[in-house]
Amino acid sequence: MTPGAYDAVILAGGAARRLGGADKPALRVGGRALLDRVLAACRGAGETVVVGPRRPTARPVRWVREEPPGGGPVAALDAGVRQTTAPVVVVLSADLPFLTPETVTSLLSGVGDGDGVILTDADGRDQPLVAAYRAEPLRRELALLAAEHGRLSGLPLRLLTSELSLGLLHHPTASFDCDTWEDITTARARIREHGVVLDEWITAVKAELGIDLDVDTAALLDLARDAAHGVARPAAPLTTFLVGYAAAQGGGTEALAEAMRKASALAARWADEAGTPEQSAG
Repeated sequence: MTPGAYDAVILAGGAARRLGGADKPALRVGGRALLDRVLAACRGAGETVVVGPRRPTARPVRWVREEPPGGGPVAALDAGVRQTTAPVVVVLSADLPFLTPETVTSLLSGVGDGDGVILTDADGRDQPLVAAYRAEPLRRELALLAAEHGRLSGLPLRLLTSELSLGLLHHPTASFDCDTWEDITTARARIREHGVVLDEWITAVKAELGIDLDVDTAALLDLARDAAHGVARPAAPLTTFLVGYAAAQGGGTEALAEAMRKASALAARWADEAGTPEQSAG
């Protein structure tokens, strides 16, 4: 499915009773609000609709409220879908700290000929608020529910999903949501684990600075190491700063790669000169 072929609806209401009524979408994991993390994962959407109270966000969205406010996920979903026009709607809750663009792409790819695809969590349970739905059958079933019950507020999501032909996509990490303070603590600890902390940090910095640039973290770390060993330890952060500045002037990924190549070669020459004259002459 091509970028822009889907719209996104993010449910950011709810009372967060298990969090003592805290503004859950605004809670931070890795220095970024949960809602902003979800928005980053679906940045390829043609239209992004957030259902809930207005709040600052990292990128522009369309705000709507369900009727009545606090009327539950089915009412919120209906309010959001009414603002979309794409043939597929990605539906997400606003408390998914580990959702990534790759997961959204997997959902879109999994729609197939059915009515949609939903994620399952680590225990195999369906997560209908981490899903991609075909818009036409979703609207049809919402309308039928409204006609049958006279309202959508307070209805459980299973009444909607049970009438749709849905595929399943197992992804225990992306489906992790934050319902309790223990979940928030777990998420904050998990992003600091050795295998992911650097990627998490780079992503957070790019979001904070408004930078949309792929960073070769391994190459940048190699450059910092070479500068530290071949010149002096403080040269590492200063060199990487100057490389970033040069890349910003040149613009784009190619400029960054060229700046790193030049700086790495310079660090190697410095390291060569630290040897004996005979060694450096070669």
